[in-house]
Amino acid sequence: MKNRENASFINFKNDEVGLLFDDSTNEKYPIKYYNVLNGIGFESKPNSSYYGFVYSGTTEIISDGRPKGSIAKGMYFSIAGEFIINPSCESKVILIEVLQDKGIYPKNKYKAVYTIGGPIEESGRLNYIDGCTDSLLIPPVKLGDPCFNHLHFPTNIEQTPHTHPSHRIGIVARGKGICVTPFGNLPLEEGMIFVIKEWDGVSFEKAEDGNVYEIGNHCFYTQEEGMDVIAFHPDSDFGPQDENHPMINRTIVKGISANSIDTIRTK
Repeated sequence: MKNRENASFINFKNDEVGLLFDDSTNEKYPIKYYNVLNGIGFESKPNSSYYGFVYSGTTEIISDGRPKGSIAKGMYFSIAGEFIINPSCESKVILIEVLQDKGIYPKNKYKAVYTIGGPIEESGRLNYIDGCTDSLLIPPVKLGDPCFNHLHFPTNIEQTPHTHPSHRIGIVARGKGICVTPFGNLPLEEGMIFVIKEWDGVSFEKAEDGNVYEIGNHCFYTQEEGMDVIAFHPDSDFGPQDENHPMINRTIVKGISANSIDTIRTK
């Protein structure tokens, strides 16, 4: 289902249903990436967690023990275990499956929290780089867990070339731009599904100009129209820890935070 690929970037056809990208053998971040059309294209599993974004239509999330969740274009969700996306509804959903019993995920006993949110806002709430902003739509429950993000690119943006230490998986939610890479440029438009390749710190490839660049080297440009991107990160270096989170930090015993009193912290 790949449409175009180079050493930095892959994009996929969004009119084809089912598994787009299988990285389930990744030693650290085992994931799968699906395009789900009218509820068709995946089968949920009890030991997996899921992150989704609706990029067309309206649908429902149906699972035992939870209220039925209605989600429309521009909305997002996370869920663990077995569920269905209502096949009676006309919708297009990108869906990321995290194999929670493999890779880094058992360390935190990771499991996605049931969340429905959105629609995405006009811009991000956090400053990013080169005039871009970002919102952390679904944050990591614990340091190291995956997260789901909304990146906003205003008009006339030229990002600094950069890489990421793990795959970035997403879709253009609104607008258009260009993914600029040393290995060739790729146009971006609403509904385009993509993967930005991870840089492992050691892998390089010869580019069009004859020089060698990191795998995954890229940046995004916009011109007269801005762009919004939904991006899944399979890991994080930010988030609560057992000894550092708002509940324990703001529990005060005789003027001292409980995060500093080892004898009373839950083991």
